[in-house]
Amino acid sequence: MTFKSVNPADGSLLEEVAVFTAGELETALHEAANAGPAWRATPLAERCALMHKAAAVLRGHADEFARMITLEMGKPVREALAEVEKSAMGCEYYADEGPAFLADEVIESDAGRSLVAFQPLGTVLAVMPWNFPFWQVFRFAAPALVAGNTGLLKHASNVPRCALAIETVFREAGFPKGVFRSLMIQSSRVAGVIEDKRVHAVTLTGSESAGRQVAATAGAHIKKSVLELGGSDPFIVLDDADLGLAVENAVNSRFLNTGQSCIAAKRIIVVDAIAEEFLQRFRVGVEALRAGDPLDESTQIGPLARFDLRDELHRQVVESIKQGAIAVTGCNFEGGSGAYYQVSILDRVTPGVCAYHEELFGPVASIIRAQDEADAIRIANDTEYGLGGSVWTQDSARGERVARQLECGCAFVNGLVKSDPRLPFGGIKHSGYGRELSRQGMHEFVNAKTIWIK
Repeated sequence: MTFKSVNPADGSLLEEVAVFTAGELETALHEAANAGPAWRATPLAERCALMHKAAAVLRGHADEFARMITLEMGKPVREALAEVEKSAMGCEYYADEGPAFLADEVIESDAGRSLVAFQPLGTVLAVMPWNFPFWQVFRFAAPALVAGNTGLLKHASNVPRCALAIETVFREAGFPKGVFRSLMIQSSRVAGVIEDKRVHAVTLTGSESAGRQVAATAGAHIKKSVLELGGSDPFIVLDDADLGLAVENAVNSRFLNTGQSCIAAKRIIVVDAIAEEFLQRFRVGVEALRAGDPLDESTQIGPLARFDLRDELHRQVVESIKQGAIAVTGCNFEGGSGAYYQVSILDRVTPGVCAYHEELFGPVASIIRAQDEADAIRIANDTEYGLGGSVWTQDSARGERVARQLECGCAFVNGLVKSDPRLPFGGIKHSGYGRELSRQGMHEFVNAKTIWIK
């Protein structure tokens, strides 16, 4: 059996990668477990130096890796280059900040000396998605490996070449054998890896259904898990917003990565007083986006990553229109042989409409109209998801007040929701639990051990 790497821009087969046999999987698990003690004992300064080298390897192969990302999942190449650079910056961030994050925390108590030491858990399995095939991996791997853990990657089956390339980054940077391995296994074999005694924790970025399965298996075996699942992020435009700024960022937020981002502006909630003007300007911005060959640096909209994802998106759009949403522009397949979908806007999205309740993972924007600020907050929180959200207003105090009322893991005022290595990232409700990035992300996969000395 093989994983097929297919170019979604034209449907052509790029490569077939063999799935691991039982023996090959056993070898990878053994190598990770065997590497653990020596890697844990490696001085932190040496682990950080190697992570700096990983950043250098990423930059040294940036054009090659970006082209691989674009060919394998359709991301416009200029965005793919930015993703590789962000991955390198993430490696550098943890190489620089790791010593401070892992330093003993001395605490006054009834002991002569008491402290908290942060020690690695062991081997961490990461189940990662295709939409940011490098960044999603490095934002787990950089903190986990600097902390002294070993890492196993089960990547999405449609990006096998990216998975293997990431393993070569660590190998070329000089990481010891077994410290990081990519597992060429099907999703059906993930539970068995989580159950293996040589695996100590698991992190997943993916669908809600996949998160439930991983959490159930990890919980049954009393292993730490972190989940970053779907999102239906609100983008609230208040009546005093700078409309030019709000429109520009709404276009960028919704259509970055061809709309295939967990933290995209999935629900654009606009106060009635300015809704018509916002929609007119937003339509102009959306229709100006250039779709085409993702290897062309001027392309802003590429194909969806897979044909089945395009079909599912169209089903949601058609169903939403039947239920009362208004098709403002787009809302159909693009012509040609690739997995392209028209940039689209649905207006008058209301409760009971598919686009109101479900996450639309593609280049479709949903406009929801609110009576006022209070109604906008109510609508924003009327979802099972809670990943991110943004507020647009010229009154920063007002923006902060609204942001504090949003039920989500991160809220931005007059800025795009984004993942930044310096800030913790993650969700609540059905968007998952735990945090990635910053100090909190590193501490998810360490043992915060109390040491008390009299």
